[in-house]
Amino acid sequence: MSDPTPPLQATIIPVTPLQQNCTLLWCTKTMRGAFVDPGGDLPRLKAAAAQAGVTVEKILLTHGHIDHCGQAGMLAEDLGVPIEGPQEEDRFWIARLEEDGRSYGIDARPFEPDRWLEDGDTVSVGELVFAVSHTPGHTPGHIVFHHSESNLALVGDVLFQGSIGRTDFPRSDHQALLDSIVGKLWPMGGETMFIPGHGPMSTFARERQSNGFVADRVLGTPAGA
Repeated sequence: MSDPTPPLQATIIPVTPLQQNCTLLWCTKTMRGAFVDPGGDLPRLKAAAAQAGVTVEKILLTHGHIDHCGQAGMLAEDLGVPIEGPQEEDRFWIARLEEDGRSYGIDARPFEPDRWLEDGDTVSVGELVFAVSHTPGHTPGHIVFHHSESNLALVGDVLFQGSIGRTDFPRSDHQALLDSIVGKLWPMGGETMFIPGHGPMSTFARERQSNGFVADRVLGTPAGA
């Protein structure tokens, strides 16, 4: 007997010259979905949603960097959907999107999210519900989306396979980033798969074992903590 269709499906679509992982995720019961971090290449994103048969009902943002949200406002306007996230401490990043766009060769535009998100909030996509964790460090308003039933987290630029987010930006904080990873991500469970903002997926268990920045042996984190 074949397994039932999982409640959540997702596809990763790298966008912008920085090859940022935009994710199209959707509720398989309703075929309603969301784009997470649609930084650019909007025709390709809309084509991916059409090919999957997904009706996009909102845009979710992990943080305010240009490769993650430079064209989010344009897409929201085009589709007539709201933007939820990031946390409001990233407002200054969103305000400078047009200026940063000139530096990166990306047509970007500032916008006002319909809903700023806070730690402990939830967001819905179709019948799916994602928990929101505030994970500062890379940026002060960075957040992560977690769908516990699917063992899936969308972590933006907090954690990567074999690496962690940069902390050389304005208002970045290296210790805060480590605290976010250990205090917010690890409790989600080692079996949790995560989609990072760049590069391939991994699991928290794998990173706790082998990541040269945040493995348990590197940070002295007790196993199972």
